[in-house]
Amino acid sequence: MQQQYIDFFRTSRQQIDKACTPLLNSFREEAFASFQRKGFPVYPSENYRHTDVAALLDENFGFYLNHSGREIYPHKVFHCNVPNLNSIKHFVVNGHFLEERNTYNLPQGVFSGSLNVFAEQYPDLFSRYYNRQAGQEEDGLVAFNTMFVQDGYALYVPQNVIIENPVQLTNISDGHHNSLTNRRIIIILEAGAQAKLLVCDHTANDKSLLATTQMVEIYAAENARFDFYELEESSLNTIRLTGNFVHQAASSEVIVNTITLSNGVTRNNYRIDLAGEQAETHLYGMAIVDAQQRVDNFTCINHRVPKCRSNELFKYILDDEATGAFCGKIIVSPDAQKTEAYQNNRNLLGSNKCRMYSKPQLEIYADDVKCSHGMTTGQLDEAALFYMRSRGIPKEEAVLLLKFAFTNDVIQGIRLEGLRDRLKLLIEKRFRGELIKCQGCI
Repeated sequence: MQQQYIDFFRTSRQQIDKACTPLLNSFREEAFASFQRKGFPVYPSENYRHTDVAALLDENFGFYLNHSGREIYPHKVFHCNVPNLNSIKHFVVNGHFLEERNTYNLPQGVFSGSLNVFAEQYPDLFSRYYNRQAGQEEDGLVAFNTMFVQDGYALYVPQNVIIENPVQLTNISDGHHNSLTNRRIIIILEAGAQAKLLVCDHTANDKSLLATTQMVEIYAAENARFDFYELEESSLNTIRLTGNFVHQAASSEVIVNTITLSNGVTRNNYRIDLAGEQAETHLYGMAIVDAQQRVDNFTCINHRVPKCRSNELFKYILDDEATGAFCGKIIVSPDAQKTEAYQNNRNLLGSNKCRMYSKPQLEIYADDVKCSHGMTTGQLDEAALFYMRSRGIPKEEAVLLLKFAFTNDVIQGIRLEGLRDRLKLLIEKRFRGELIKCQGCI
């Protein structure tokens, strides 16, 4: 079925390029050749055992080229105002950055805005970093995204500059018909720079089938600090396919925390390269799924040099006929002595029909390391449930409290207090079966 996309690219190339800077367009031809060779990821394969990308994208999607014809006013529809967060707010609508006049006082030299505008204003930086990590990936989905992407978001923070307030990026997908959007995010932090980014995914229409591919490239130079939080609150009629690539230099620290509260089908890839000594990464993930929702996370953390540390934790709470999958790999190269690497996957099943597939892995080629990995899958602790009920707590409330306690260590990995508090409320609403949407509750 990939032929339909090959034909579409050939016939629509002029329209694809029309609204984009020539520098962004210059990456398409090589990506097109790569997609022709690779196609979509093979299913079932080692890395795609539980997600068939080709089947998911077999629908006759319409693409949002240039700009969609439908007007969306996100400030009126999506009140993404987390209390006490004081964030710098941006919107991407159907893959296109919404240019607005704002009064944010960003530090001198910082760029926070459209990917296309960044390519025009910082061509040397763009050429140096764009697609440097993602383009090396053998996954044909990256090439597909690079072929069709027209815009997205870019954040550049110069050396030793600190952005005190977090940046909040709200991605909105909408359309009268089944549609596919492609977006890109690139983050560049020079030496000593610090920033925090919250990305929220929403759909404004739950009638049409809305598919999205998103590729994120993060570069943390020496002594840089970066927090990357993702919150997915979409509908059952959504397909979300992402690739996240992180490159860390010496003594840098990166936190990646992704939470799925409502979705249709989600597949997230994470590849993190610890390329400088004393680099540290924290990778957290959580999914709360029921009905027939699916969440599949694949992670690979490469320890390439000595004295680096990684901590990875993914948790799933499944009910009804939901499906979860986790495949995590930590690779410690022969030169990466004094590595500390920890990986854990814990899953809570609420019915006999839901399914969880887990495959934690370690590949260690050095002998002076501290590494561990583990996985547990089970149901609520009956003894704890009995104890709480014996103290007069109704069963439904006791179940909710135990589920909420299960999520605690992932939530505590968030260093934005306002976001942490808001997530506690959203998770409680999710467990109570209440409708979760950004408008009205945030």
